[in-house]
Amino acid sequence: MVSWSLLVVPLVVLGGVWCEEYEEDLVLRPLRDGKVSSTFTFTTVLHGADPAQHYTLFPLPLGQILREYAITELHLSLNAGKWNYDAWGYPEHPAVPTGAELWAWMPDGAASTIDDRWAGLRNALAGLFCASLGSLDHRRTSSPVQAYPLQSSHIPSAPHHLRHATLPSEHVCTENLTPFLKLLPCKSRAGLARLLNPQRLFDADWHGLGVHVLSTEGGGVEMKLVVQAVFDPVRLSGGKRRDWSFQSLFDRTINAACPVASSSSVRVFLPEEQIFSLSPEPEPQPSDESQPRDESQPHDESQPHDKSLAIYDVPTLVSHGPLDVAMQWTTEHAFQYPPPLSIQRTLHGTSQAHGALACTLTNRGPAPLRVGYLETLPALVTLWAHTIRVEVGGVGRDDLLTDLIYHPSHSPSPFSSHSSSPSSSSSPQTHAHAHTHTHGPSPSLLQATLTLPPYSTLRLTAELSRAFLRYTEHPPDAMRGWDLPGAVFFPVPVPGSTDSASSFNANHSAPTFNHSARTDSTYAQTDEAHAHIHTLPYRMHTPALLADLPTPDFSMPYNVIILSCTLVTLIFGSVFNVLTRGWVVVEV
Repeated sequence: MVSWSLLVVPLVVLGGVWCEEYEEDLVLRPLRDGKVSSTFTFTTVLHGADPAQHYTLFPLPLGQILREYAITELHLSLNAGKWNYDAWGYPEHPAVPTGAELWAWMPDGAASTIDDRWAGLRNALAGLFCASLGSLDHRRTSSPVQAYPLQSSHIPSAPHHLRHATLPSEHVCTENLTPFLKLLPCKSRAGLARLLNPQRLFDADWHGLGVHVLSTEGGGVEMKLVVQAVFDPVRLSGGKRRDWSFQSLFDRTINAACPVASSSSVRVFLPEEQIFSLSPEPEPQPSDESQPRDESQPHDESQPHDKSLAIYDVPTLVSHGPLDVAMQWTTEHAFQYPPPLSIQRTLHGTSQAHGALACTLTNRGPAPLRVGYLETLPALVTLWAHTIRVEVGGVGRDDLLTDLIYHPSHSPSPFSSHSSSPSSSSSPQTHAHAHTHTHGPSPSLLQATLTLPPYSTLRLTAELSRAFLRYTEHPPDAMRGWDLPGAVFFPVPVPGSTDSASSFNANHSAPTFNHSARTDSTYAQTDEAHAHIHTLPYRMHTPALLADLPTPDFSMPYNVIILSCTLVTLIFGSVFNVLTRGWVVVEV
């Protein structure tokens, strides 16, 4: 207690000078299949820029990287597993692709080019988080501005450029969590981070880490460190019940609050029409308009369990003893419905040279659904656009596919340089920079808009060819196949939408809609002219695929080398003996 009290004084004083704030929040959500979704959000806000970077709460290593490479907006996610949209619904934070995903917006005007800063940013983050982000080279980099728009509340007026890359084969482990926790003011010694037990976190059915940095007014920065995990209390308990608690999920309780946190709370979403008990006993508060909430965190308010929640104030409760929130069920009725959109993506074909990519989308809702479709395929495979087919119930419906944009890997980025029409003098110009690389081909991008009729299943197929690589281009390790990044389905604003933040120009400029804006239904609805059409509220990611490319017989060169060496050894040995061995007569 003495060490913490000595720490509080300088933090409060310096925090007042540099206007730094730190908040932490934990959201627990019982899921339809008996699992529990947990989302830790650690928010650090830096009001105003400190030229000397004398931070107190904001992590200095990350601040130095942001300033060195002039980053306006940064998003990094490291996830393990497949997010099950059908059973778990939408996540609290939508960045749930398999493996590593990194995307950043950078303005013009710096001494180095955008691509040089992108390369430096990858390598710096790779060293900071002990991840293989340096592998996100030009072969995996693209600029899909419509799927990944700017989200910062304040953006400089300089033109901005997007760089986005994914690495599906990256895995999350303790060496990523350790530097992640070091970015927190209280590390894992106190506060909500106390619950981040690596043994339990990496044993979850799905888990992931996220770093999200946004620009704010006055040159400030808002950083959110996010930890998401889906636990299975039935498996952890070894029984058939889904009762859970802090102790059973994390094998820990909260013994002390973080002294520098201005806010520390635990929110538990309560299911309706079910009998359960919650301890400690909270005072349930409906999550309606009267309940203040963080609009940057997505919640599906149409789901039954979103209509009420219990809030625990950590500093108040830990003053009376360790905090161990627990929920016990007396019935096992399902309380959450799967999202009306279900997505499956597969590779077909038995040949190593040719195959087909198929995406099956099921709309369970009563209204048409319009979504954006983005494929980022490495140069290892070539997708043939003229073979794209759309079927509904076995009947061809190519009219449901619109706004098709496709550029193969040997051509520049599919998004030519363009800028949005700024709404004010302070609005930036966002560019999807058409960048080319001299080191090799960039990935091919396919982007389109799909319209799904109500209560129907749409199937999109396209033929593709697999490249035959040189033997020097194959990795030196055991061949397990090549990872293809997952597809992305994103919101597509309908023309005439009353939501000004959801509109974008007809020339495919970067959209200015706020990705975190909430709606009153599962889908974002349009105005009266298009009230029958909906779109997704958030991005949805499909799992990565494994492509089997034609692989040469690497054992043949090995056999030739062994045979040649053996023959050379025998011949050389015989000749050497004849030339150097002397014959003498030895008397016995």
